[in-house]
Amino acid sequence: MSQFADVILPLPLHKYYTYRIPAELKENLSTGSRVIVPFGRKKYYTAIVIFTHNHAPADYETKEIISLLDNEPILRRPQLKFWEWIAGYYFCSVGDVYKAALPSGLKLESETLVSPNPDYEENPDNRLIERESILLDTLSKYPKISVQDLEKESGLRNILPVIRTLLDKEALFITEQIKRKYRPKTETYIKLAFGPEEQEKLRPIFEQLAPAKKQLKLLMAYLELSSFMQRGQFKEVPRNTLLERADVSSSVLSGLIDKGILISYKREISRLDTSGRSAEPAHALNTVQQKALDQIFHSFKDKEVTLLHGVTSSGKTEIYIHLIQEVIQKGRQVLYLVPEIALTTQLTTRLQRVFGDSLAIYHSKFTDNERVEIWNNLLKDKGIRVILGVRSSIFLPFRDLGLVIVDEEHENTYKQQDPAPRYHARNAAIVLASMHGAKTLLGSATPALESYYNAQQGKYGFVELTSRFEDIQLPRILVANTQELRRKKQMTGNISPLLLDEANQALKRGEQVILFQNRRGFAPVIECKLCAWVPKCKYCDVTLTYHKRYHQLTCHYCGYTCEVPRQCPACGHTEIDIRGFGTERIEEDIAQYFPDYQIARMDLDTTRTRKAYEQLIEDFEQHKTQILVGTQMITKGLDFDNVSVVGILSADTMMNFPDFRAHERAFQLMAQVAGRAGRKKRQGTVILQTAQPEHPLIQQVINHDYAGMFHTQLKERQQFSYPPFFRLIYIYLKHRDETILNSVACSYATRLRQVFAHRILGPDLPPVARIQSLYIRKIVLKVENNASMAKVRELLYQAQDDMLKDERFKSVTVYYDVDPM
Repeated sequence: MSQFADVILPLPLHKYYTYRIPAELKENLSTGSRVIVPFGRKKYYTAIVIFTHNHAPADYETKEIISLLDNEPILRRPQLKFWEWIAGYYFCSVGDVYKAALPSGLKLESETLVSPNPDYEENPDNRLIERESILLDTLSKYPKISVQDLEKESGLRNILPVIRTLLDKEALFITEQIKRKYRPKTETYIKLAFGPEEQEKLRPIFEQLAPAKKQLKLLMAYLELSSFMQRGQFKEVPRNTLLERADVSSSVLSGLIDKGILISYKREISRLDTSGRSAEPAHALNTVQQKALDQIFHSFKDKEVTLLHGVTSSGKTEIYIHLIQEVIQKGRQVLYLVPEIALTTQLTTRLQRVFGDSLAIYHSKFTDNERVEIWNNLLKDKGIRVILGVRSSIFLPFRDLGLVIVDEEHENTYKQQDPAPRYHARNAAIVLASMHGAKTLLGSATPALESYYNAQQGKYGFVELTSRFEDIQLPRILVANTQELRRKKQMTGNISPLLLDEANQALKRGEQVILFQNRRGFAPVIECKLCAWVPKCKYCDVTLTYHKRYHQLTCHYCGYTCEVPRQCPACGHTEIDIRGFGTERIEEDIAQYFPDYQIARMDLDTTRTRKAYEQLIEDFEQHKTQILVGTQMITKGLDFDNVSVVGILSADTMMNFPDFRAHERAFQLMAQVAGRAGRKKRQGTVILQTAQPEHPLIQQVINHDYAGMFHTQLKERQQFSYPPFFRLIYIYLKHRDETILNSVACSYATRLRQVFAHRILGPDLPPVARIQSLYIRKIVLKVENNASMAKVRELLYQAQDDMLKDERFKSVTVYYDVDPM
């Protein structure tokens, strides 16, 4: 019988830890089970069992598992294998993957509790300072209190140093308790104290309640709601629904419960929106769509992955729906990935119409309890067949995945940046699908260069949709030469006369307008008119962005904010100029041009909550707002019937970004936002504002020439050894001391050149070389596509371990970004 279990802890540890299995847990404990284990000094974590065995570790004494949390495992067989693949490929620990994969509600952790020492007496030689006295006085009112609550009750901030000194003086004790995060949702229900077979008891009850009019009214409301009037049943009824229908107070209900006529009890209910939606047939496909669907089925016969390259508004979503139907009719499950939460909002309605309650949505704007319920529903096979979600959905416990759809597969939001694991959901989804024996469909009007290259080389299947739904023409793209307009003094603000004229005509026709500016805030910079001083973040190497609504300067990297100075802190001059423009500035400017129309703004500042997203989209769909100003959020496949004019306000800033993918990404953004115009009624118009109208990329956007952009970029990538011909790994080093960081970065790069030779570039400064007071250096490693990633990882870790043997470098943070975006 197994005596030991190797477990994953939710910590960045590069090995599994072994624990003893208590005799009483041996029978029920298995791979994928959650257990509570001690780790470190008085800390407890929820660990997941990897496997059980009989071999005690040789280098440390094993501790015992404290408890088993579930009778059955919470992971399915392929999940642990998938976690290990992600950890191996993306150079992180399985603990990092565990933290990203599991909803927080399934990860119990210990919470620090503080309690006073009743025997403590103040020592005259070591008297308490004021903060210590306040803390002890507050603490004396409670037998035990959490650190967070103690901070609130005492009114003190940053109390951990004070607790530490009081601990040294033995004035208090610290203990740990396990904190359960997930709580099932319950609701109070009411039913009769007897069953329908005893209906004769109702007559004397009516006579008894004749003088109590309100109680009689409540009983009649119950009988109506419980289906007694229609079917002679005594169903349970939600307490709140009953009180609302009867329009009486809760004391009336208590009276009936006290008389033994009704009984009250709590029942666990789902947080998911399962309102018994009935499914409807999918819309019939037109000839072009049906041909594409047939080609996808044919491609899936010998290809695991197929790329669907369909122009904007070609009806890709309807093709997805028909594909999903085929898969779920075979009893298998479907994962439908989208890059942005805003997209799930629009797609939900379309998918629910066809798939009813077998559809579930999964993303970070849902509460943690809702995410746990979706996890448990899939784990226990309670009826979910289709998951519509963002990148974290790849970690859900699918029983039998038959199809993965990655919509807008080119989007860089599929790549997790921080913290680890820095995985790409598209690439990980392809691996996940292969583990389930499922097929993967990638869809986009502007595919990633790597995906399109794989399709051209025959690695992926390839299907094209070259015409829009109902043969509506692609939008005409007109260029506004901002350099020439400013030179001729025909454009003083941020919006060209051509765009204003086209927008005005569209609005008069009752149509809608979208304006795209890929920078939030009012202005990227404010500057002193006299000495050109520009405010910078205290903790990051970036200028602060001016947000007029809050009249403050904000760092978009660390969140630092400060007031706008009344005078320049460098020279004392009082005139401070605003330079550049963000979405907030455009919103204000356009309101002056079109005061009679409703304007909405969609960016990170206005979409902090799920409801905010949904409300913005719903208002625009229902024409409550006529003009939508937004960042790249508005480019991601949103479908608005009535938009006829789209303005791209600053094409140049996208093209000039210092990154080898800048031109590819600029083309994708401009083509996608242009695709929001003229989707249903007639050809739309796009006004593209640029100071470089003759730039080859601008011409490719105007001509909707994806193939031209692809071949231009492919030549450059091949010449300079970039993807898809080579694989990239960025190595980041961080430290508070810039001198130490420079030294360690040069040392590490030298060691790596001894192994990888010319494949190493750097160390260099990234575009932002300091964030949250940590200086950053970047080393680039280019490796051939056929190189063993396991061997590369081994060589990198070996060089890192050799470097960190130097005491000066112990506190340096090193991490890796594989296939960076």
